[in-house]
Order: sequence, then structure tokens, then C-alpha cells
Amino acid sequence: MKLKKHGKSTSKPEVTNISEHGFWILLSGAEYFLPFDKFPWFKDVSIAEITNVQLLHGSHLYWDVLDVDLSCDIIEHPEKYKLLAN
Repeated sequence: MKLKKHGKSTSKPEVTNISEHGFWILLSGAEYFLPFDKFPWFKDVSIAEITNVQLLHGSHLYWDVLDVDLSCDIIEHPEKYKLLAN
């Protein structure tokens, strides 16, 4: 039996490792490293705050408690974006 439509993706983002330099997140079969020097919003927060992440609209990661919203493109190509931390 062959399905005509693909089902909704049920993959949730998963933080797989945290180090003093940054953290790795698994999303849709790809793993990304977010270094704290390029993503400073995560540097001084708890493990619980880093791992509490949601995937919104299929292409945005959102950390509700931290009020951080990053597109997958920003994570894949941070050099294309000027990231500012307040």
C-alpha cells in the first residue's frame, strides 16, 4: 500500500549535548551546533531553559521562557545575519 499524502512531521527538536562552548540540537534528522559566542542568549541560562524548545511553523525554534525565536536559516548560516543580544 502506498500513501498518496505525506503525514505531518512529528519530529520535535532535541538538545543532544551542552558544553561550555555551546550546545547541539537535533532537528529533522540534522544536528546543529549553536556556539555561545554566536548565540549569546543561551550562555548563562539553565539546562532546563535550553532544552525547553519548540518547533513553530516548521522552520522556527522558539524558547518561550527565554523569548528567543530563531529560524533554521539563522542556525544554519549565522554569518548571513547580524545577531544582537540585549
